[in-house]
Amino acid sequence: HGTHTPGVILRNVLENPAWYTAYTPYQPEISQGRLEALLNFQTMVCDLTGMEITNASMLDEGTAAAEAMTLARRSTRHPGNVFFVDAECHPQTIAVVAARAEPLGLDVVVGDPATDLSPADAYAVLLQHPGTSGVVRDLRPVVDAVHGAGGLAVVATDLLACTLLVPPGELGADAAVGSSQRFGVPMGFGGPHAGFLAT
Repeated sequence: HGTHTPGVILRNVLENPAWYTAYTPYQPEISQGRLEALLNFQTMVCDLTGMEITNASMLDEGTAAAEAMTLARRSTRHPGNVFFVDAECHPQTIAVVAARAEPLGLDVVVGDPATDLSPADAYAVLLQHPGTSGVVRDLRPVVDAVHGAGGLAVVATDLLACTLLVPPGELGADAAVGSSQRFGVPMGFGGPHAGFLAT
């Protein structure tokens, strides 16, 4: 999405000279500034997604979703081999997940979770909130059905939307993935855009 970064953010956050100038006589402190920026990023992602921990950061939303797929496979005893992907996920996310699943022998099924999901077969599900078409749905019934069968729920979300919508953590999601591009990162011919994986 095209974005506008307010001048106050540009100057006081992105261009804050305290983060990249030497304030001690023996070393430049860009490393300290980078650590502070990463902590700010992680705190923001946890606050907005309703999750407890997050990384800092991943290449983009698609990569984060693929990592969540393998994290879920390693974290559940569910006997199924299907990773169910909501058809409302962004097309580039679906493509990355499918490409990463193939060499791992995981079956990716794309469809409508309300009608096509079989919780008995799917060890995890990836839902989009809001959907790529803009639809906003209550994901709780799907999350509850997956949990009832011993599976895990991953929600791909938009951090800016999380300022108004119920966050994935409150919907019962086990992990949240997405991109922080909406917070002022200019479009760069497809990315990278500082993705996140929170759980």
